[in-house]
Amino acid sequence: MPLYVVATPIGNLGDITARALETLRDADLIACEDTRRTRAMLTHFGISRPLSSLPAFAERDRAEPLLARLRAGAKVALCTDAGTPGISDPGTELVRQAALENIPVIPIPGPSAVAAALSVAGLSSDRFLFLGFLPRKGTARIELVERAAACGFAVVIYESPERVARTLVDLRDVFGDRPALVARELTKLHEEIARGTLSTLSAKFADGARGEVVIVVEGGTPALAEVADETSIEDALRERIGAGHSPRDAARALAEERGLPRRAVYQIAMRLPPL
Repeated sequence: MPLYVVATPIGNLGDITARALETLRDADLIACEDTRRTRAMLTHFGISRPLSSLPAFAERDRAEPLLARLRAGAKVALCTDAGTPGISDPGTELVRQAALENIPVIPIPGPSAVAAALSVAGLSSDRFLFLGFLPRKGTARIELVERAAACGFAVVIYESPERVARTLVDLRDVFGDRPALVARELTKLHEEIARGTLSTLSAKFADGARGEVVIVVEGGTPALAEVADETSIEDALRERIGAGHSPRDAARALAEERGLPRRAVYQIAMRLPPL
């Protein structure tokens, strides 16, 4: 029998689809990220089915018993705590293994925080890049943001509430002060949708945020190309450095003044010969 990949509400239970409910009611077994949360959702809709835990940290080990049930003809539904399985949530490994064994995998589409945030952003998003959760720190984090900035597409990021301000600052340093959106607690009681530039949003959320956060940054000219007039930048940097500013401070001030990517301006400053 097929493996059904079922999207579930990201907050408001009213967003579940009729097809998702039908699939969950008919399943012989439901594989889920957290049985407690899924059971609460099922109870709300009057559904009682056997559950099997499939958390991200143990997905590879727990996939085999589910595959055995599928091979034996069971109808298995896969869901996560909220949203679509495999999108920054468990499910990818089970789907991959089922596909390798030619077990049909059927999507039951529905709620997605990515699509919800993009739909209300009001930003150019015909093409977008989804980064999920960024690495928490270090070179890997900055390199990923720089690669995203270089593509010129709108960028969508998931972030934890305690790191949202830092992430907005990091994005500002690489992208320049682009228009952006912060969507907090989408579809829930305390939903908040904040629009502005990366600078204004980083100031707004300087003390953090409550709940799950999605950040959308407008696409545009790749960030490094935004400083194409390097002669003007170099002259302004020389003037500031000559006045006693360090290259880093000079680059920071000039980037903020002109709305340019701070790291790109700093790279120019580091290429200048000593005064």
